[in-house]
Amino acid sequence: MTTTATPIELKPSAHPLPDAERAVLMADPGFGRYFTDHMVTISWTEERGWHDAQLVPFAPLSLSPANMTLHYAQTIFEGLKAYRQQDGSVAVFRPERNARRFRESARRLAMPELPEELFLAALDALVAQEDAWVPEDRETSLYLRPFMFATEAVLGIRPSRAYQFLVIASPAGSYFPAGIRPLSVWVSEDYVRAAPGGTGAAKCGGNYAASMIAQAQAVEQGCDQVVWLDAIERRWIEEMGGMNLYFVHGDRIVTPILSGSLLPGITRHSLLGVAADLGYEASEARVSVHDWRQDCLEGRVTEVFACGTAAVITPVGQVRSARGDWQVGDGQPGPVTLRLRDALLDIQTGRAPDRHGWMRRLGAAPQPPAATPAPATGQPRGVLARSV
Repeated sequence: MTTTATPIELKPSAHPLPDAERAVLMADPGFGRYFTDHMVTISWTEERGWHDAQLVPFAPLSLSPANMTLHYAQTIFEGLKAYRQQDGSVAVFRPERNARRFRESARRLAMPELPEELFLAALDALVAQEDAWVPEDRETSLYLRPFMFATEAVLGIRPSRAYQFLVIASPAGSYFPAGIRPLSVWVSEDYVRAAPGGTGAAKCGGNYAASMIAQAQAVEQGCDQVVWLDAIERRWIEEMGGMNLYFVHGDRIVTPILSGSLLPGITRHSLLGVAADLGYEASEARVSVHDWRQDCLEGRVTEVFACGTAAVITPVGQVRSARGDWQVGDGQPGPVTLRLRDALLDIQTGRAPDRHGWMRRLGAAPQPPAATPAPATGQPRGVLARSV
Protein backbone atom coordinates (compact mmCIF):
# COMPACT_ATOMS: atom_id res chain seq x y z
CA MET A 1 0.00 0.00 0.00
CA THR A 2 1.32 3.41 -0.97
CA THR A 3 2.29 5.64 1.95
CA THR A 4 1.46 9.33 1.84
CA ALA A 5 1.68 12.34 4.11
CA THR A 6 -2.12 12.08 4.40
CA PRO A 7 -2.78 8.50 5.58
CA ILE A 8 -6.19 7.02 4.79
CA GLU A 9 -8.06 6.06 7.96
CA LEU A 10 -10.04 2.83 7.55
CA LYS A 11 -13.58 2.93 8.96
CA PRO A 12 -15.24 -0.08 7.30
CA SER A 13 -18.95 -0.74 7.54
CA ALA A 14 -20.19 -2.93 10.35
CA HIS A 15 -22.98 -4.11 8.06
CA PRO A 16 -21.67 -4.83 4.55
CA LEU A 17 -24.02 -6.41 2.05
CA PRO A 18 -24.41 -10.14 2.82
CA ASP A 19 -22.59 -12.50 0.47
CA ALA A 20 -25.81 -13.98 -0.92
CA GLU A 21 -27.25 -10.55 -1.81
CA ARG A 22 -23.98 -9.44 -3.35
CA ALA A 23 -23.88 -12.62 -5.48
CA VAL A 24 -27.33 -11.78 -6.90
CA LEU A 25 -26.15 -8.31 -7.96
CA MET A 26 -22.88 -9.65 -9.35
CA ALA A 27 -24.70 -12.16 -11.56
CA ASP A 28 -25.92 -9.32 -13.78
CA PRO A 29 -24.35 -6.04 -12.67
CA GLY A 30 -24.72 -4.10 -15.92
CA PHE A 31 -22.74 -0.87 -15.78
CA GLY A 32 -22.97 1.76 -13.06
CA ARG A 33 -26.15 0.36 -11.50
CA TYR A 34 -24.87 -1.07 -8.22
CA PHE A 35 -22.21 0.20 -5.85
CA THR A 36 -19.91 -1.44 -3.36
CA ASP A 37 -20.11 -1.09 0.41
CA HIS A 38 -17.50 1.64 0.81
CA MET A 39 -16.04 4.84 -0.59
CA VAL A 40 -12.96 6.93 0.06
CA THR A 41 -13.37 10.61 0.86
CA ILE A 42 -10.70 13.33 1.29
CA SER A 43 -11.35 17.00 2.05
CA TRP A 44 -9.48 20.13 0.96
CA THR A 45 -9.68 23.68 2.30
CA GLU A 46 -7.50 26.73 1.80
CA GLU A 47 -6.53 26.66 5.46
CA ARG A 48 -5.67 22.96 5.83
CA GLY A 49 -4.96 21.63 2.36
CA TRP A 50 -5.76 17.92 1.92
CA HIS A 51 -7.00 16.30 5.13
CA ASP A 52 -9.46 13.83 6.69
CA ALA A 53 -8.69 10.98 4.27
CA GLN A 54 -11.03 8.14 5.16
CA LEU A 55 -12.49 4.91 3.87
CA VAL A 56 -16.10 4.91 5.06
CA PRO A 57 -19.40 3.18 4.26
CA PHE A 58 -21.01 4.22 0.97
CA ALA A 59 -23.67 6.77 1.87
CA PRO A 60 -25.53 9.81 0.52
CA LEU A 61 -23.90 13.24 0.67
CA SER A 62 -25.43 16.28 2.34
CA LEU A 63 -25.13 19.49 0.30
CA SER A 64 -26.27 23.07 0.74
CA PRO A 65 -28.57 24.41 -1.99
CA ALA A 66 -25.90 27.10 -2.40
CA ASN A 67 -23.18 24.53 -3.11
CA MET A 68 -20.98 26.10 -5.80
CA THR A 69 -20.86 22.96 -7.94
CA LEU A 70 -24.62 23.05 -8.39
CA HIS A 71 -24.35 26.55 -9.85
CA TYR A 72 -20.94 26.79 -11.53
CA ALA A 73 -20.07 23.15 -12.33
CA GLN A 74 -16.61 22.99 -10.75
CA THR A 75 -16.39 19.21 -10.89
CA ILE A 76 -14.06 16.65 -12.50
CA PHE A 77 -13.86 12.87 -12.57
CA GLU A 78 -11.93 9.85 -13.79
CA GLY A 79 -12.86 6.31 -14.78
CA LEU A 80 -10.67 3.21 -14.56
CA LYS A 81 -10.94 -0.49 -13.83
CA ALA A 82 -9.64 -3.17 -11.49
CA TYR A 83 -9.40 -6.67 -12.98
CA ARG A 84 -9.25 -10.11 -11.42
CA GLN A 85 -5.95 -11.73 -12.43
CA GLN A 86 -5.27 -15.35 -13.35
CA ASP A 87 -3.77 -16.04 -9.92
CA GLY A 88 -6.81 -14.59 -8.11
CA SER A 89 -5.18 -11.28 -7.21
CA VAL A 90 -6.51 -7.89 -8.33
CA ALA A 91 -4.73 -5.27 -10.42
CA VAL A 92 -5.73 -1.79 -11.60
CA PHE A 93 -5.01 -0.74 -15.17
CA ARG A 94 -2.68 2.27 -15.56
CA PRO A 95 -3.89 4.29 -12.55
CA GLU A 96 -0.82 6.52 -12.69
CA ARG A 97 -2.08 7.91 -16.00
CA ASN A 98 -5.48 8.62 -14.47
CA ALA A 99 -3.82 10.32 -11.50
CA ARG A 100 -1.86 12.56 -13.85
CA ARG A 101 -4.90 13.41 -15.99
CA PHE A 102 -6.93 14.12 -12.84
CA ARG A 103 -4.35 16.72 -11.83
CA GLU A 104 -4.43 18.23 -15.31
CA SER A 105 -8.23 18.45 -15.22
CA ALA A 106 -8.10 20.08 -11.79
CA ARG A 107 -5.59 22.64 -13.01
CA ARG A 108 -7.81 23.55 -15.97
CA LEU A 109 -10.84 24.10 -13.73
CA ALA A 110 -8.91 26.11 -11.11
CA MET A 111 -9.25 23.33 -8.53
CA PRO A 112 -6.59 22.06 -6.11
CA GLU A 113 -4.39 19.29 -7.54
CA LEU A 114 -4.58 16.02 -5.63
CA PRO A 115 -1.07 14.53 -5.23
CA GLU A 116 -0.73 11.48 -7.44
CA GLU A 117 0.45 9.29 -4.56
CA LEU A 118 -2.69 10.19 -2.59
CA PHE A 119 -4.90 9.42 -5.60
CA LEU A 120 -3.24 5.98 -5.88
CA ALA A 121 -3.48 5.33 -2.15
CA ALA A 122 -7.21 6.04 -2.27
CA LEU A 123 -7.64 3.49 -5.06
CA ASP A 124 -5.52 0.93 -3.20
CA ALA A 125 -7.55 1.33 -0.02
CA LEU A 126 -10.92 0.96 -1.73
CA VAL A 127 -9.97 -1.95 -4.01
CA ALA A 128 -8.34 -3.84 -1.11
CA GLN A 129 -11.49 -3.39 0.97
CA GLU A 130 -13.83 -4.43 -1.87
CA ASP A 131 -11.96 -7.50 -3.14
CA ALA A 132 -15.16 -9.58 -3.02
CA TRP A 133 -16.80 -7.14 -5.44
CA VAL A 134 -14.23 -7.77 -8.21
CA PRO A 135 -15.82 -10.18 -10.73
CA GLU A 136 -14.04 -13.25 -12.06
CA ASP A 137 -14.94 -13.31 -15.76
CA ARG A 138 -12.52 -11.95 -18.36
CA GLU A 139 -15.10 -9.49 -19.74
CA THR A 140 -15.97 -8.08 -16.30
CA SER A 141 -14.26 -5.73 -13.86
CA LEU A 142 -14.67 -3.40 -10.91
CA TYR A 143 -15.18 0.10 -12.28
CA LEU A 144 -13.61 2.86 -10.19
CA ARG A 145 -14.92 6.43 -10.26
CA PRO A 146 -12.69 9.05 -8.58
CA PHE A 147 -14.22 12.53 -8.64
CA MET A 148 -13.91 15.94 -7.01
CA PHE A 149 -16.31 18.83 -6.62
CA ALA A 150 -16.55 22.22 -4.94
CA THR A 151 -18.19 22.22 -1.51
CA GLU A 152 -18.23 25.88 -0.54
CA ALA A 153 -21.76 27.26 -0.17
CA VAL A 154 -21.68 30.72 -1.72
CA LEU A 155 -23.02 32.36 -4.87
CA GLY A 156 -19.98 33.94 -6.45
CA ILE A 157 -18.25 33.22 -9.74
CA ARG A 158 -14.79 32.36 -8.47
CA PRO A 159 -12.96 29.16 -7.51
CA SER A 160 -14.33 27.50 -4.42
CA ARG A 161 -12.30 27.57 -1.22
CA ALA A 162 -13.28 24.01 -0.27
CA TYR A 163 -13.49 20.72 -2.17
CA GLN A 164 -14.30 17.04 -1.64
CA PHE A 165 -12.52 14.18 -3.40
CA LEU A 166 -14.21 10.76 -3.42
CA VAL A 167 -13.75 7.33 -4.97
CA ILE A 168 -16.70 4.99 -5.43
CA ALA A 169 -16.76 1.58 -7.12
CA SER A 170 -19.26 -0.39 -9.17
CA PRO A 171 -19.04 -3.96 -10.53
CA ALA A 172 -19.20 -3.90 -14.32
CA GLY A 173 -20.56 -6.73 -16.42
CA SER A 174 -19.69 -7.53 -20.01
CA TYR A 175 -20.18 -4.57 -22.33
CA PHE A 176 -21.32 -7.04 -25.02
CA PRO A 177 -23.30 -9.76 -23.17
CA ALA A 178 -24.77 -11.05 -26.45
CA GLY A 179 -21.50 -10.86 -28.39
CA ILE A 180 -19.55 -7.98 -29.89
CA ARG A 181 -21.88 -5.83 -31.98
CA PRO A 182 -20.73 -3.06 -34.34
CA LEU A 183 -22.15 0.37 -33.61
CA SER A 184 -23.83 2.79 -35.98
CA VAL A 185 -22.75 6.42 -35.62
CA TRP A 186 -24.10 9.84 -36.58
CA VAL A 187 -21.62 12.52 -37.67
CA SER A 188 -22.78 15.71 -35.96
CA GLU A 189 -22.47 18.96 -37.90
CA ASP A 190 -24.87 20.94 -35.68
CA TYR A 191 -22.98 20.61 -32.40
CA VAL A 192 -19.37 20.41 -31.26
CA ARG A 193 -18.00 18.77 -28.14
CA ALA A 194 -15.24 21.31 -27.43
CA ALA A 195 -13.18 24.08 -28.98
CA PRO A 196 -9.49 25.02 -28.83
CA GLY A 197 -8.80 26.82 -25.57
CA GLY A 198 -11.84 25.23 -23.94
CA THR A 199 -12.16 22.30 -21.55
CA GLY A 200 -12.13 19.46 -24.11
CA ALA A 201 -8.89 17.96 -22.78
CA ALA A 202 -10.22 18.00 -19.20
CA LYS A 203 -12.55 15.32 -17.85
CA CYS A 204 -15.17 17.63 -16.40
CA GLY A 205 -18.88 17.16 -15.97
CA GLY A 206 -19.88 20.10 -18.13
CA ASN A 207 -18.40 18.48 -21.24
CA TYR A 208 -20.75 15.54 -20.86
CA ALA A 209 -23.83 17.64 -20.14
CA ALA A 210 -23.19 19.62 -23.34
CA SER A 211 -22.87 16.40 -25.36
CA MET A 212 -26.27 14.95 -24.53
CA ILE A 213 -28.31 16.88 -27.10
CA ALA A 214 -26.06 15.63 -29.91
CA GLN A 215 -26.36 12.07 -28.58
CA ALA A 216 -30.13 12.46 -28.60
CA GLN A 217 -29.91 13.63 -32.21
CA ALA A 218 -27.90 10.51 -33.07
CA VAL A 219 -30.60 8.31 -31.55
CA GLU A 220 -33.26 10.19 -33.56
CA GLN A 221 -31.26 9.30 -36.68
CA GLY A 222 -31.34 5.63 -35.71
CA CYS A 223 -27.71 5.53 -34.52
CA ASP A 224 -26.02 4.30 -31.37
CA GLN A 225 -23.49 7.10 -30.94
CA VAL A 226 -22.46 10.56 -32.12
CA VAL A 227 -19.15 11.43 -33.78
CA TRP A 228 -17.74 14.90 -33.14
CA LEU A 229 -16.03 17.13 -35.68
CA ASP A 230 -13.64 19.97 -34.92
CA ALA A 231 -15.18 23.28 -33.84
CA ILE A 232 -13.51 25.51 -36.43
CA GLU A 233 -13.85 23.82 -39.83
CA ARG A 234 -16.37 21.09 -38.97
CA ARG A 235 -14.18 18.86 -41.08
CA TRP A 236 -11.78 16.88 -38.90
CA ILE A 237 -12.77 13.81 -36.87
CA GLU A 238 -12.27 14.23 -33.14
CA GLU A 239 -14.07 11.68 -30.94
CA MET A 240 -17.06 9.33 -30.80
CA GLY A 241 -19.29 10.15 -27.84
CA GLY A 242 -16.96 9.70 -24.87
CA MET A 243 -14.49 7.49 -26.75
CA ASN A 244 -11.51 7.91 -29.07
CA LEU A 245 -11.55 6.58 -32.63
CA TYR A 246 -9.12 4.46 -34.65
CA PHE A 247 -9.06 3.79 -38.41
CA VAL A 248 -7.59 0.55 -39.80
CA HIS A 249 -5.79 0.82 -43.12
CA GLY A 250 -4.18 -2.50 -43.95
CA ASP A 251 -1.38 -3.06 -41.46
CA ARG A 252 -1.65 0.52 -40.19
CA ILE A 253 -3.94 1.97 -37.59
CA VAL A 254 -4.46 5.72 -37.27
CA THR A 255 -6.08 7.77 -34.53
CA PRO A 256 -6.89 11.52 -34.69
CA ILE A 257 -4.02 13.54 -33.31
CA LEU A 258 -4.61 15.30 -29.99
CA SER A 259 -5.68 18.81 -30.85
CA GLY A 260 -6.08 20.35 -27.41
CA SER A 261 -9.84 19.82 -27.56
CA LEU A 262 -9.71 16.00 -27.46
CA LEU A 263 -9.61 14.05 -24.23
CA PRO A 264 -6.26 12.20 -24.07
CA GLY A 265 -7.76 8.73 -23.63
CA ILE A 266 -5.71 6.23 -21.65
CA THR A 267 -7.03 3.28 -23.69
CA ARG A 268 -6.18 5.28 -26.83
CA HIS A 269 -2.60 5.74 -25.63
CA SER A 270 -2.31 2.09 -24.62
CA LEU A 271 -3.41 0.84 -28.03
CA LEU A 272 -0.56 2.70 -29.72
CA GLY A 273 1.78 0.47 -27.71
CA VAL A 274 -0.25 -2.73 -28.14
CA ALA A 275 -0.48 -2.21 -31.90
CA ALA A 276 3.29 -1.80 -32.13
CA ASP A 277 3.75 -4.99 -30.07
CA LEU A 278 1.61 -6.87 -32.61
CA GLY A 279 3.55 -5.54 -35.59
CA TYR A 280 1.15 -2.85 -36.79
CA GLU A 281 2.23 0.64 -37.71
CA ALA A 282 0.40 2.94 -35.31
CA SER A 283 0.23 6.67 -35.93
CA GLU A 284 -1.61 9.85 -35.04
CA ALA A 285 -2.83 12.17 -37.81
CA ARG A 286 -5.63 14.49 -38.80
CA VAL A 287 -8.47 12.50 -40.40
CA SER A 288 -11.23 14.31 -42.30
CA VAL A 289 -14.81 13.11 -42.48
CA HIS A 290 -14.58 13.32 -46.30
CA ASP A 291 -11.62 10.94 -46.33
CA TRP A 292 -13.31 8.59 -43.89
CA ARG A 293 -16.22 8.22 -46.32
CA GLN A 294 -14.12 7.97 -49.49
CA ASP A 295 -11.59 5.56 -48.01
CA CYS A 296 -14.39 3.26 -46.84
CA LEU A 297 -16.18 3.41 -50.21
CA GLU A 298 -12.94 2.66 -52.06
CA GLY A 299 -11.81 -0.08 -49.68
CA ARG A 300 -8.75 1.66 -48.23
CA VAL A 301 -10.21 1.71 -44.73
CA THR A 302 -11.52 -1.73 -43.79
CA GLU A 303 -12.20 -1.30 -40.07
CA VAL A 304 -13.00 1.50 -37.63
CA PHE A 305 -13.23 1.13 -33.88
CA ALA A 306 -13.73 3.29 -30.82
CA CYS A 307 -11.88 2.75 -27.56
CA GLY A 308 -12.41 3.72 -23.95
CA THR A 309 -12.45 2.41 -20.40
CA ALA A 310 -16.00 1.03 -20.40
CA ALA A 311 -16.00 -1.06 -23.60
CA VAL A 312 -12.22 -1.32 -24.17
CA ILE A 313 -12.73 -1.54 -27.96
CA THR A 314 -16.01 -1.17 -29.85
CA PRO A 315 -16.25 -1.73 -33.63
CA VAL A 316 -18.04 0.80 -35.85
CA GLY A 317 -20.03 -0.71 -38.71
CA GLN A 318 -22.30 1.99 -40.14
CA VAL A 319 -21.96 5.77 -40.50
CA ARG A 320 -24.72 8.27 -41.15
CA SER A 321 -24.48 11.98 -41.82
CA ALA A 322 -26.42 14.83 -43.40
CA ARG A 323 -24.18 14.41 -46.48
CA GLY A 324 -24.70 10.67 -46.94
CA ASP A 325 -24.35 7.26 -45.33
CA TRP A 326 -21.69 4.59 -45.71
CA GLN A 327 -20.57 1.25 -44.36
CA VAL A 328 -17.22 0.35 -42.85
CA GLY A 329 -15.85 -2.80 -44.50
CA ASP A 330 -18.49 -5.51 -44.43
CA GLY A 331 -20.20 -3.87 -41.45
CA GLN A 332 -18.96 -6.55 -39.06
CA PRO A 333 -16.17 -6.57 -36.43
CA GLY A 334 -12.86 -6.86 -38.28
CA PRO A 335 -9.86 -9.07 -37.49
CA VAL A 336 -7.55 -6.20 -36.49
CA THR A 337 -10.16 -4.77 -34.14
CA LEU A 338 -10.74 -8.12 -32.47
CA ARG A 339 -7.03 -8.92 -32.25
CA LEU A 340 -6.23 -5.61 -30.57
CA ARG A 341 -9.16 -6.01 -28.18
CA ASP A 342 -8.09 -9.50 -27.16
CA ALA A 343 -4.47 -8.43 -26.71
CA LEU A 344 -5.36 -5.52 -24.43
CA LEU A 345 -7.85 -7.55 -22.38
CA ASP A 346 -5.26 -10.30 -21.95
CA ILE A 347 -2.83 -7.78 -20.45
CA GLN A 348 -5.52 -6.33 -18.19
CA THR A 349 -6.60 -9.72 -16.86
CA GLY A 350 -3.12 -11.23 -16.49
CA ARG A 351 -3.43 -13.69 -19.37
CA ALA A 352 -0.52 -12.04 -21.20
CA PRO A 353 2.75 -10.61 -19.84
CA ASP A 354 2.57 -6.99 -18.70
CA ARG A 355 5.63 -5.83 -20.63
CA HIS A 356 4.77 -2.16 -20.29
CA GLY A 357 4.29 -2.18 -16.50
CA TRP A 358 0.67 -1.03 -16.83
CA MET A 359 -0.96 -3.15 -14.11
CA ARG A 360 -0.82 -1.97 -10.48
CA ARG A 361 -1.16 -4.96 -8.17
CA LEU A 362 -2.24 -4.37 -4.61
CA GLY A 363 0.54 -4.81 -2.10
CA ALA A 364 3.23 -5.13 -4.78
CA ALA A 365 6.06 -2.68 -5.30
CA PRO A 366 5.46 -0.71 -8.50
CA GLN A 367 7.46 -2.00 -11.44
CA PRO A 368 9.25 0.40 -13.78
CA PRO A 369 7.45 0.39 -17.13
CA ALA A 370 9.19 -0.91 -20.19
CA ALA A 371 9.85 1.56 -22.93
CA THR A 372 6.81 1.99 -25.17
CA PRO A 373 7.62 2.54 -28.86
CA ALA A 374 6.84 6.14 -29.73
CA PRO A 375 3.98 6.37 -32.23
CA ALA A 376 4.60 7.85 -35.62
CA THR A 377 3.14 11.33 -35.99
CA GLY A 378 2.24 13.61 -38.83
CA GLN A 379 0.83 12.46 -42.15
CA PRO A 380 0.80 8.64 -42.47
CA ARG A 381 1.33 6.85 -45.77
CA GLY A 382 -1.66 6.68 -48.06
CA VAL A 383 -4.72 8.90 -48.16
CA LEU A 384 -6.25 8.66 -44.69
CA ALA A 385 -5.33 12.18 -43.76
CA ARG A 386 -5.16 13.93 -47.11
CA SER A 387 -6.80 17.31 -47.62
CA VAL A 388 -10.28 17.64 -49.12
